[in-house]
Amino acid sequence: MSKSPITCHVLDSSLGKPAKGVQVQVQEYHEVAKDTAVFSPLAESKTNEDGRCMDLCPKTKSEEATVEGAKLKAGKLYKVVFKTKEYFESTGRKCFYPWVEITFEVENPSEHYHIPLLISPYSYTTYRGS
Repeated sequence: MSKSPITCHVLDSSLGKPAKGVQVQVQEYHEVAKDTAVFSPLAESKTNEDGRCMDLCPKTKSEEATVEGAKLKAGKLYKVVFKTKEYFESTGRKCFYPWVEITFEVENPSEHYHIPLLISPYSYTTYRGS
């Protein structure tokens, strides 16, 4: 089995350390009616000791990029939701953003989508990693 096509890495920039135990969820965008859309959960995991979440979307035996058995689709919107409040509470701190949602578009389902997140109690930043 190969590396997941969607991975993330969460670093607590206020401590200069990986953020262990952050709940991470991948969601897929669906239009349900004219001017109405929802994101539905596809997969969920937690960051490891190094702040990484490498098992969000394991590839199938046929090596197709999937999220819980659903193929990633070109032109489709996905969202990664990071539950930061629980992480900060576990370290005895309060935060302003209880979760961080990063929406992105899959252009090529065969590419790897790495989403790093740098967090502190009152800010966050992200970028497309490699």
